[in-house]
Amino acid sequence: MTVDTHKETLGFQAEVKQLLDIMIHSLYSNKEIFLRELISNASDAIDRLRFAALSDDTLYEGDTDFKIRVSYDKDARTISVSDNGIGMTRPEVIEQIGTIAKSGTHEFFQSLTGDQQKDASLIGQFGVGFYSSFVVADRVTLTTRHAGYSPAEGVTWESDGRGEYTLETVEKPTRGTEVVLHLREGEDDLLDGNRLRAIIRKYSDHIMLPIVMKSEAKDKENEDEVVNRASALWTRPKSEITEEEYNEFYKHIAHDFNDPLAYVHSRMEGNYEYTLLLYIPAHAPFDLWNRERHHGVKLYVRRVFIMDDAEKLMPGYLRFVRGVIDSNDLPLNVSREILQQNRIIDTIRSNAVKKVLNLLTDLAANNKEKYATFWKEFGRALKEGLLEDHANHESITRLLRFASTASTSETQDVSLEDYVARMKEGQDKIYYITADSYTAAKDSPLLEIFKKKGIEVLFFSDPVDLLLEPELPEFNGKKLQSVSRGALDLTKLEDEQEKEEQQKSEGEVKDLLVRFKEALGEKVKEVRASSRLTTSPACLVVGEYDIDPNLKRLLQAAGQAIPGDKPILEVNP
Repeated sequence: MTVDTHKETLGFQAEVKQLLDIMIHSLYSNKEIFLRELISNASDAIDRLRFAALSDDTLYEGDTDFKIRVSYDKDARTISVSDNGIGMTRPEVIEQIGTIAKSGTHEFFQSLTGDQQKDASLIGQFGVGFYSSFVVADRVTLTTRHAGYSPAEGVTWESDGRGEYTLETVEKPTRGTEVVLHLREGEDDLLDGNRLRAIIRKYSDHIMLPIVMKSEAKDKENEDEVVNRASALWTRPKSEITEEEYNEFYKHIAHDFNDPLAYVHSRMEGNYEYTLLLYIPAHAPFDLWNRERHHGVKLYVRRVFIMDDAEKLMPGYLRFVRGVIDSNDLPLNVSREILQQNRIIDTIRSNAVKKVLNLLTDLAANNKEKYATFWKEFGRALKEGLLEDHANHESITRLLRFASTASTSETQDVSLEDYVARMKEGQDKIYYITADSYTAAKDSPLLEIFKKKGIEVLFFSDPVDLLLEPELPEFNGKKLQSVSRGALDLTKLEDEQEKEEQQKSEGEVKDLLVRFKEALGEKVKEVRASSRLTTSPACLVVGEYDIDPNLKRLLQAAGQAIPGDKPILEVNP
C-alpha cells in the first residue's frame, strides 16, 4: 500500500462547527457523558473488529485480549480513552469525524430552540458521540490505525473544535484508536481516579468488554484494574438489574442521552434459545422517515456481536425499536444473506414482534400518558403495520389512535374500542372522514348531520390513513363507513317524524335535481338530495366503490394513473 504521509489542515463540515458551538453550551450541565460516549465508541470498534475477523482472522494481528483503557495525566491535564478495536483509515477519519453523515441534519438544526435543557435533549436524540469531548476539552487528539494496515499507516487527527482540524500520517504499532482530551481550564476535578471510576460505573458498567485503569493501590501500582462489571446485561436475571442499569444500557446501544419510554426483557427457551432486550425510545429519531432507514436491533450469537441494524429481526413499521437479540443457535459466521432464509431468524422475529406489540398493548391499557407519548412519536409508523403485518393485524388495530369529533383537540387519542363503547343506540357503523389535514376534516360540511345527531366521526387525516381503508373493513363486527363515499343511511337513528320530513324535502327538490343534472351533464355521475347536510347548500361525494378523492390526489402526486371517476353532487333539500 502507498502511504500518504503529508500533514494537512481541513475545515469541518459547516454542520459540525454549528453542532460543536451548541453542544459546549447545552451539554455542560451533564458534562460527564463525554466518557460514556467515548467508551461506547470504543466498544463498537471492538465489536466491528470481531465481526470482520470472522471472515479474516489475520485482522486480530495476534491480539485477542480486548479491552478499553481509561487513563489520566495530572501534569499534562489530559484524559485518554483507547481501544484495540478495528481502528480507522485516513478517509474514514475524515468521513466519521469531519462530517455528520446523517439524514435529518437540516431538521435537527431547525428544531433547536436556544433553551439549553431542551437543546441538550435534542442533541442526545441526534447522537453526537465523539463531539461531546469538546464539552470538557479545548483540544482533542485522536490517533488510530485500521486493523490489517501497516504500522506506518496510522493517522493522527487533532482539533480545537473551532472550525478546522489537522490530519497527519504517523507510526502506530498497534491497531485501534486512542482519544486524548486536553482539558479546558476549570475541569481539573476530572483528573481524579476515583471520579473517573465512579463515572465509568455509573454510565458504562454494563459494557461487555473490560474497561481498565491503572490501580492506585500502593501495593498494586501499575497493575491493570477492571473497573466495570464487564458482563452482558441481557444475560443477567431481571431481578438483579436496576432501572438505572436498564436505562444506561439503552443509552449505550441507542447512542441516546434520554431514558427509554419502555422496554421488554425476555429469555425464550424451547426449540430455539435466545434472549431479547428491546426498547421503545421516548423520541422519534430524525431519520425515522428516511427510505434507507436503519433498524436498531443488534444481533449477537452466544454473546458475540454479529451485526448492527439486523433488519430481518424487526419489520419496517417497528424500525424505531432499539435493543439486542442474542441467539444460542445461529452459526457465528451468519451473514445477512443467511438471515434472509433462516427458520431460526423467522421464529425469533415473530416472537420479538409479539413482545413489542404486547409491551405497547400493556402501555395503552395501564399507562395512558406513556402511550400517548409513544403515539405522538411513532403512531404513523405503527399504522404501516396494517399494510405489512397481517399476522398481527388485530393487535395493531387495537393500538391505533385517531382524532375525532368527540374532542376539540387534534390529539389522536381515540381507539376503535373507545368509539364502539360510545356508539349511539341503533348505530351499526363506525364512521370516519378522510382529509389531508385535521382542520380540513374538522370543518368539512360532510360532518353536519353527524354533529346534529351527536354521532362521533373519526378523522383519517394522516397520509398513511388513506391506505388503511382496505385494511380496516370492520372492527368488533361493526363495519367502517366513510362519510364521503356512497349513500348515507341513518334511518335507524331517526324517528318517524324525521323520516317523513326528509322524504317530503326530497320530493320538493326533485325537479331542481333534474335541472342540475341537465346543466352539469357528464361532469357528474348523479345529482341527488343529501341526507348529510344541514346548513351547507351542496357537497360532492363519490360512489361506494370509487376511489377516495384524497387518495386520488395522493396517487396522482406520485405519478400514478388513476381512473377518472365522476363525483356525485348532493343538494341540501
